[in-house]
Amino acid sequence: MLYLDKVLAQLAYPLGLAIALVLAGLALVGFRRARMGLALALAGLGWLTLWSLPAVSDHIRASLEQRYENLPAEAAPEVDAIVLLGGGERGTPKDWPYPDLARGADRIWHAARLYHAGKAPKIIVSGGRVGWTGDRQTGAEAMRELLTNLGVPGSAILMETESRNTRENAVNTAAIAKQNDIEQVLLVTSALHMRRSLATFNAAGLEAVPAAADFEVMPEPSHVLRWLPDAEALHDSTRAIKEYLGYWVYRWRGWAE
Repeated sequence: MLYLDKVLAQLAYPLGLAIALVLAGLALVGFRRARMGLALALAGLGWLTLWSLPAVSDHIRASLEQRYENLPAEAAPEVDAIVLLGGGERGTPKDWPYPDLARGADRIWHAARLYHAGKAPKIIVSGGRVGWTGDRQTGAEAMRELLTNLGVPGSAILMETESRNTRENAVNTAAIAKQNDIEQVLLVTSALHMRRSLATFNAAGLEAVPAAADFEVMPEPSHVLRWLPDAEALHDSTRAIKEYLGYWVYRWRGWAE
């Protein structure tokens, strides 16, 4: 089911939908429906161009990130535990000497800051690996190693190593929390991912307080480059669309509040 979800999602993202429209347009041209085929192909290219604009990418990402404040660790409340979600590291081959950091690695530093600020006595690291990545280090294993390098004692870290998506993060972490009499947690993930994560953890029965990290969108004056297509902007737009689609699919399935 996880594989099917991933494949179907690709068709809803800008690149997948644009390719589908262009291919459908070319097929119609082949069936002598040139006008309709050309319209579909142009629609696909236009759709792809729209989401490739940095100004558009920043706008959709900001609509998710601005729901949460970028606060220092000292401003967070004291809770029973900190929950750190995977995504700040890549699935690292086990023969590599160190975990490989990903774009969202700020969250790992933020969890360590919260711990050292005395906001919770425990950190639950949540992240497994998906089947197609092979025999790699789980996200939880990598995060534990990085946190200990940042001065967090290994005895303060609980690991959840089986989850493959946000819903499994929440359900599996809730089970660990119950076993350890943990009720209220600081949820640490990227600001982009926080809306879906928070709703999913609350639905799983945990009282989760957002402690967002990895804020990406910064104030920037308007200039011509913000209105020129850019591959990185397309990638960023796709990540934001994934969060919106994921949130509403989770709501539909009853996995999020």
